[in-house]
Amino acid sequence: MPHSATLPTKLPQDPMPVFEDWYRAAREQKVQPNPDSMVLASATPDGLPAARVVLCKKVIVAPGYVVFFTNYDSRKGHELAANPRVAGVLHWDSMSRQVRLEGRVVHCPPEESDAYFSSRAIDSRIGAWASLQSQPLDSRATLLKRVAIEAARHGTAPTRPPHWGGYHFWPSRRTVV
Repeated sequence: MPHSATLPTKLPQDPMPVFEDWYRAAREQKVQPNPDSMVLASATPDGLPAARVVLCKKVIVAPGYVVFFTNYDSRKGHELAANPRVAGVLHWDSMSRQVRLEGRVVHCPPEESDAYFSSRAIDSRIGAWASLQSQPLDSRATLLKRVAIEAARHGTAPTRPPHWGGYHFWPSRRTVV
């Protein structure tokens, strides 16, 4: 059955194909501010909610998961390691659509993280090595010095740092609105 970019008259049992259509349409239309923006909510070890924006990089309809990448040593990474239960929302206001997801995350296979990492711009790859994400920084100059050191160390083909990679977000509850 082909999927339309709007809700079908008879709602499917699995909304992932509709989600994929909406996601593809948002990317094709270059919806602003960013069609890949996904609010990801996790919880601190003591149960406080924490939310931030990550970039949804893929929607895999079958078997049914979403892919995003991040620094495993960030606050978010530590929260996900302690409690892999998350919620996510993608909202495309100009299209009057949103998708809500609730479920669990697991690390992507290393090969998938490597492949995506190598597709990123060189500055982003160097930045992944230089940034001590979620750690206080005394000045911009300190960060720029770290970037220069990592750029000299890795050259034009930096490999993926061990503290950086992807997640498969396996929603057990999915809602398209």
